Amino acid sequence: MKSALSPNHQPNSQPTPPQGMKFGQNVTLVWNQLGMILILILLCIVMSFVAPNFLDGSNLTNILKQVSVTAILAAGMTIVILTGGIDLSVGSIVALSGVVSVMASQAGVHPVLAMLAGVGAGYLVGFINGVFTAKAGLPAFIVTLASMTYVRGLAYVSSGGYPVVLESNTFRFIGSGSILGIPTPIYLMALVYLVMFYVLKYTMFGRHIYAIGGNAEAARLTGIKVKKTLVNVYSISGLLAGLGGVVLAGRLYSGQPTAGNMYELDAIAAVILGGSKLTGGVGKIQGTIIGVLIMGVITNGLTLMDVSYYSQLVVKGGVILAAVLIDRVRS
Repeated sequence: MKSALSPNHQPNSQPTPPQGMKFGQNVTLVWNQLGMILILILLCIVMSFVAPNFLDGSNLTNILKQVSVTAILAAGMTIVILTGGIDLSVGSIVALSGVVSVMASQAGVHPVLAMLAGVGAGYLVGFINGVFTAKAGLPAFIVTLASMTYVRGLAYVSSGGYPVVLESNTFRFIGSGSILGIPTPIYLMALVYLVMFYVLKYTMFGRHIYAIGGNAEAARLTGIKVKKTLVNVYSISGLLAGLGGVVLAGRLYSGQPTAGNMYELDAIAAVILGGSKLTGGVGKIQGTIIGVLIMGVITNGLTLMDVSYYSQLVVKGGVILAAVLIDRVRS
């Protein structure tokens, strides 16, 4: 009996996806790669019509300067979320590091060492977060929520509840200075993202971060030191939050215990808008900076339109909700 199969039939070959499915996959791929960039461009076009002077060079530079601290925090938040974690303490670290660094400067410590003290304080808090999360096995949400509270308390106790005035011009330069007409914080932001891009794309540490976010147990079975990597991830997040606090102190000419309030939510929203998944394993640092810029453009445009700060909070809350919704739909 002759086989009913044609000579060219391959029993193990996969069926060809329907044309509609191919189109849907292509649309999804394009959206994942360019969606947020297109939204950013569209926002800029809209703001150029409704907000006066939005496209002025000085205003665009001001946007980059204003988002620099949030961007630095979001860079650290990116690697935390890539592992499937969360860090709610970064806003409080901004306050503590600013207070510590300015108080050190007031005590006669060299400005550079004073700034390093602030960054070091952030690193220490991040390290503690990492130890309790990775070594003790506590949920990152609970650990960093506790840190958000006690670190803010330390900032208030250290400063007596009042702003600590910064007198060092060298210190002020990191937040308010400029090089070749470009504000110093923009250079620091660019440097942080270049380093993080290299780390995530080209280093073993970066590959381990993605592996842990994809499946921590599988990563452990392949020989990855999951606990050590997580401690390092939270330490880096704390260090970058400390750097952000020092930059903000230099911009405000003071260390303020109220600084950084709600910054953690801005950082999380920027990371999710940039394409990272809250469940971990998916995301890129270049996407995060797009998310940061979207948040910055919205805030700047609303300010130019004379929208009140309280109304801006309503819009920002909507953006955060939209970011989580986008993450759910993307998942």
